[in-house]
Amino acid sequence: MSTRYRNYQRLAFDHPAPRVLRITFNRPERYNALDAVGHREITYVWREVEEDPDIDVVILTGAGRAFSAGGDFEMIDEITRDFDARARTWKEARDLVYNMINCGKPIISAINGPAVGAGLVAGLMADISIVARSVSLTDGHTRLGVTAGDHAAIIWPMLCGMAKAKYYLLTCDRLSGEEAERIGLVSLCVDDDALQTRALDVAQRLRDGAQSAIRWTKYSLNNWLRLAGPTFDTSTALELLGFTGPEAREGLDALREKRDPSFPSGSVL
Repeated sequence: MSTRYRNYQRLAFDHPAPRVLRITFNRPERYNALDAVGHREITYVWREVEEDPDIDVVILTGAGRAFSAGGDFEMIDEITRDFDARARTWKEARDLVYNMINCGKPIISAINGPAVGAGLVAGLMADISIVARSVSLTDGHTRLGVTAGDHAAIIWPMLCGMAKAKYYLLTCDRLSGEEAERIGLVSLCVDDDALQTRALDVAQRLRDGAQSAIRWTKYSLNNWLRLAGPTFDTSTALELLGFTGPEAREGLDALREKRDPSFPSGSVL
């Protein structure tokens, strides 16, 4: 294992096959929820991957029963109260998406459990996303009381079309793994016990392929996402603006108290 990954605290690394790197969200006692350290690590690890001469393909998965439950309550609470935390999170939210887009090596997500917030970003921004059949997915932003930023505006309409994107992002309805595959939100849905094997099989096929052809194909296709950059940047800015308001405070309180939120009526728009 390269020493370049030795200082990570919330991510674990191993090589399930030669020239294949597996990155694992590694906070299973918290459903792999991300604190400020974990959020920064998943944002910038892709630069390390890009520069690592010893790997050709990456698999991203989660330890235990979750993929990643997104930002933990302490991190969200800090964002609602502290300007510097909001500004830092906005930069990292943008960098996470663009770093995955600009990483030349193919990324495969093996979504083994709940995926929320930055976890869902990484899962769906992967070049090939594979979800276990028992998993259900939801974006969850509007239920928290903030704009569906993070990644939704840049990729959901391209993956599943505007009608489905608007429905699921506005309502926060859950999608089963099979429905997510049916509408094109994920690449594949497989039985739970086949998830890691299938992800590794795909990774080895890509590893054994023509590397320049694969990487340049990824680069070319991702120009569609680069074209959507201004839309994405706006959505993340509006998301972080929302964290300053009463809806986000009520959304966070509701999550902590495990109840439905009761948002204030009316609009400032």
